[in-house]
Amino acid sequence: MDPTDRALVDLLRADARIANSTLAARVGIAPSTCHARVRALVERGVVRGFHASLDPGEMGRPLQAMVAVRLRVHARANLRQFAVRMAGLPGVLNVFFLAGSDDFQVHVAMTGSDELRDFVADNLSTNPEVAMTETHLIFEHLTGAGPL
Repeated sequence: MDPTDRALVDLLRADARIANSTLAARVGIAPSTCHARVRALVERGVVRGFHASLDPGEMGRPLQAMVAVRLRVHARANLRQFAVRMAGLPGVLNVFFLAGSDDFQVHVAMTGSDELRDFVADNLSTNPEVAMTETHLIFEHLTGAGPL
């Protein structure tokens, strides 16, 4: 990536809805060049998508948590399948596959502590693939938008 691509990525990261003409002006290139460069960044996989950032609390899910999950040794052959199943469950925002003692962090947004308890009990604690879980409540979630 050259400095122009880096500037485009930084601006898109801060505001993915920025108009192409505004993006071009801020970077100092023609709108047609800007459009071609952004398209190339998408095609190369640098930009993987454009997303709306939603407030789970405003969506009726004010309680967020990170649930650390460690799988049993026999289940390690199914890491990918486990992650895909978790990602498809209601209330799951993100699934992170980790190095270290935990295999996953599952980021969830729930309506309250009862739903969180039920989620952990029904999907993790009773799952024969799961050796251990540890739930951490999130008091505040900030998203970085600075340069990478």
